[in-house]
Amino acid sequence: MTIVAAVAGASGYAGGELLRILAGHPDITLGTVTAASSAGQSVTAVHSNLPSLANRTFEATTPSAFDGADVVFTALPHGESAALVAALATTQRVVDLGADFRLMSADAWHAYYGGSHAGTWTYGLPELSGMREVISASERVANPGCYATSVALGLAPLLQADLVEPTDVVVVAASGTSGAGRSAKVELLASEVMGSMSTYKVGGVHQHTPEMEQSLSHAAGEPVTMSFTPMLAPMPRGILATCTARLAPQVTADDLREAMHAAYLHEPFVHLLTEGTWPRTADTFGANTAHVQVAADQHAGRAVVVVAIDNLVKGAAGQAVQNANLMFELAETAGLSTMGVAP
Repeated sequence: MTIVAAVAGASGYAGGELLRILAGHPDITLGTVTAASSAGQSVTAVHSNLPSLANRTFEATTPSAFDGADVVFTALPHGESAALVAALATTQRVVDLGADFRLMSADAWHAYYGGSHAGTWTYGLPELSGMREVISASERVANPGCYATSVALGLAPLLQADLVEPTDVVVVAASGTSGAGRSAKVELLASEVMGSMSTYKVGGVHQHTPEMEQSLSHAAGEPVTMSFTPMLAPMPRGILATCTARLAPQVTADDLREAMHAAYLHEPFVHLLTEGTWPRTADTFGANTAHVQVAADQHAGRAVVVVAIDNLVKGAAGQAVQNANLMFELAETAGLSTMGVAP
């Protein structure tokens, strides 16, 4: 079976990463690629790292451009996917890398994104308990956000096992500049970023906050409240999330490690590191992997989980392809590397 994939919003960072992965996929053929302001340009004029696509040109993002595609990946700005998807054939499967269909609560959408809530699709994080089977049976999948992926992978197993309290979760996470997209912004200029760390959207206002609380609440079986502080790091890609939660009574470091080991023993893309080894963003560059480590801070009575991912791969394009593999009953690892690029 030949599966044809089209990419909407292919000129952005996540879109470009999708092109890179799909160009080497053994079971999926790359079809139409579209863009907005870059329509009419060659792919390599924007993504010079993709010479095998030098003969391809970005088309305008219109519904008819996706005729004939079996699956459409929408890598569009938040709030733009819903209108396009409404005009696509109902027989086409869609993986949306934006936020349009992630949230279950219309109130949360209004509060953090504004505008009309487009609805809720299957949440595409296969490593969450029970989600792999749901994704496999779905026609439309909402790809998680990058921060939300790292935090869910770090804390969901502990909440599900009742090892930490759901009402006192604190996350501080640093992201590379590609997480802010490709549009020119003064605060993302090299002169502003290099040699400096900074916080942004502090105080519970970051748009991934309700998504993280939603996935963690699903794991805990009760509402989870969290404080989230995002940081901008002087690197192009990667996320390092430090997630802490208050330990339940009598929980030990061994209990935490056993829960993480049980959750990820058979997961191809989540690696619980050996004791004493801590995640580094550099080790996940270019790979659809999450590196995880856990500790018990008995002095403060808190569990500490550190997670590293590549925000453009496991946090976006790689996870989208992982979801598509499940939707088409392909090998889940098809076209996806577990090996990072170093140095």
